[in-house]
Amino acid sequence: MAGGAGARLTHDGLTLAEAQPDDWPGIWRVFHAVVATADTYPYPPDITEGDARSIWMRGGEREATFVARIGDEIVGTAYVKPNQPGLGDHVANAGWMIHPDSQGQGLGRRFAGYVIDQARDSGYLGMQFNSVVSTNYAAVALWESLGFEIVGTVPAAFRHPSGLVPIHVMYREL
Repeated sequence: MAGGAGARLTHDGLTLAEAQPDDWPGIWRVFHAVVATADTYPYPPDITEGDARSIWMRGGEREATFVARIGDEIVGTAYVKPNQPGLGDHVANAGWMIHPDSQGQGLGRRFAGYVIDQARDSGYLGMQFNSVVSTNYAAVALWESLGFEIVGTVPAAFRHPSGLVPIHVMYREL
């Protein structure tokens, strides 16, 4: 986020940083691969690159987009923004994507820690996910292991390839 702590390089060459405008092609590669599966995000699988960019790239007050890269390759992306305007802007909303080829390696956990720290450092007091697809078991388990709780469930709110499934609203204090 503007004025954030900057990039973090891990012991195994994973770099976590705020995204720059020229990172978009790598972010689009991740975004497109994740959304095309139609099983974790409500964006249409055939979303245009322009629409995806306007949704994902953040730059407003207390908003930011982040990247996780190994070498020169972007393997993950995340955003943070206020969950609500005005009197609700002390709670962050965020989204994460790890390219399917890089999932299952612990990158999401390390990236989540980095982005949560950035949100806390930017003055957010809590973080809320408005729509965690219930069948995304890895994400639900990750968020619970990082202190998020399911505070609500909306039945049949997501058109998963297997049929209508619930979404969870998840929250944790920062």
